[in-house]
Amino acid sequence: MMRDVCTYYIELRGQVSAGEINAAGPLQVEVTQVKPSSTRLALSTDQSGLVGLVSYLHGLGFVILSLKRVENS
Repeated sequence: MMRDVCTYYIELRGQVSAGEINAAGPLQVEVTQVKPSSTRLALSTDQSGLVGLVSYLHGLGFVILSLKRVENS
């Protein structure tokens, strides 16, 4: 369902700090992996929260490489 809270993993191009995104972001994210070419973020939210975060990231000019949803048990 749309209001189910799930964990989402978002991979962004480049190296990004959580502070850079969390400073004014609509949701708090956690950096789970940093590679030379990408950064993976994790957050728990419902689908509308995810859409808000994706819009926020787009507005900041980040390139989203992948997005994965994991059901919370």
